[in-house]
Amino acid sequence: VQLQASGGGLVQAGGTLRLSCSASGRTISRYNMGWFRQAPGKEREFVAAISWSGGNTYYADSVKGRFTISRDTAQNTVYLQMNSLKPEDTAVYYCAAGSSLRIGVTREAFDYWGQGTQVTVSS
Repeated sequence: VQLQASGGGLVQAGGTLRLSCSASGRTISRYNMGWFRQAPGKEREFVAAISWSGGNTYYADSVKGRFTISRDTAQNTVYLQMNSLKPEDTAVYYCAAGSSLRIGVTREAFDYWGQGTQVTVSS
């Protein structure tokens, strides 16, 4: 599966963005899908994930209540709705797909990665 992330940009604190991850080659319903982010000088960290069935979602504590992961299987696309953005959300955001039956929230749980999209939140 090939993944293409988009939707990043520059936004003021308190603003919103919606990231998209368009998949090709395989249907996303075969994969657990996730979003990770990496800020300058920091490790890539888990943000959110949705199970292959679409029935379960998981979030990092830092984004819980502000971000929402969803998917549209007809469009073969996964979204990350980001509300109430904070300067500390500034990072390159990556989408990923994992083929394991059991969903995970670590980098090792995901097999395929898209290129990143930059999100910058100004204070």
